[in-house]
Amino acid sequence: MKFKKAFAALLVGAMILTGCSSKPSEKTEENKGNTKKPIKYAMVTDTGGVNDQSFNQSAYEGLKELQKEGIIEKPIYVESKQASDYKTNLETLLDAKHDLIAGIGFALKKDIEAAAKANPDQKYVIIDSAFENTPKNLIGTIFADNENSFLVGYLAGALTTSNKVGFIGGITSPLIKKFEAGFRAGVEQAAKDNNKKVEVVAQYAESFGDATKGKAIANSMYSSGVDMIFHASGGTGNGVIESAKENKKFVFGVDRDQSYLAPEYVVASTIKKVNEAIKSVGKDLYEGKFRGGETIEFSLKTNGVDVAYGKEDQLKIKIPNELKQKIEELKKSIAEGKITVPTEVK
Repeated sequence: MKFKKAFAALLVGAMILTGCSSKPSEKTEENKGNTKKPIKYAMVTDTGGVNDQSFNQSAYEGLKELQKEGIIEKPIYVESKQASDYKTNLETLLDAKHDLIAGIGFALKKDIEAAAKANPDQKYVIIDSAFENTPKNLIGTIFADNENSFLVGYLAGALTTSNKVGFIGGITSPLIKKFEAGFRAGVEQAAKDNNKKVEVVAQYAESFGDATKGKAIANSMYSSGVDMIFHASGGTGNGVIESAKENKKFVFGVDRDQSYLAPEYVVASTIKKVNEAIKSVGKDLYEGKFRGGETIEFSLKTNGVDVAYGKEDQLKIKIPNELKQKIEELKKSIAEGKITVPTEVK
């Protein structure tokens, strides 16, 4: 047992050293004079990894922002290469005695719930998932991904010239189906408003970290006549965006502004404020509050999701001002409950 404990300690130390790219925070002007002790806050990524240009990266950026504000000691993460790593990585961070451990992505749902039940004194948060009976030491967070997906769907439906658009998902799941459902509904509404018929084709890569497969699926779609693709596939989407560049076709990013990956071809991106979710829970704990046993929802109404347009000075397609105005009207109608966006594909 002593050997096992010593080995575990060495493993934890190694993981923390490799998982941290920043030095411990120093006092800044924002936290000067603050006598509160920074908390220890760490995260476990899903298989997309911390440099997925999407979901996990946004979460990590939230940790780095908290460090700058003096709220956490330093941003710690452990990357998961495969699903079987989730349990081990959560245990690694537990052994390192963090005040708060975040699981990034719905794929960690089962393992983080089990960890919370087994370790009632440890506080956890999962990003992008909820539970029927949430343990008191665990917070769920969910996002209205169908709402901002509706908005990019409307853009795609209005802007397409081939009248054939595509959706590429990561792993088939109710969560990613929400993206598809919203996108399809937005395309349908735009087609109706513009008196035309637009076909939507969809395919799932069954991975959030396979850029090669994402590119192959996108290549196939573009060659079939699709001129715009919305991806909801994490790191797999990097391949989708690369395909858009090579085929000189258009693409919509996901979870964060991805226009920098292909300024000429990323029309817009859905914004999921994962960094704000990470920060919100961390700040609450720092202030002595923890909403354990609850689920926090981020939507258009709460400013938790949004849409970011691409780089207009470089983008190869023009988005008319009247279309942007229409998007603003749709945002307001959704936030006020006048439009209900579906969460399931018909």
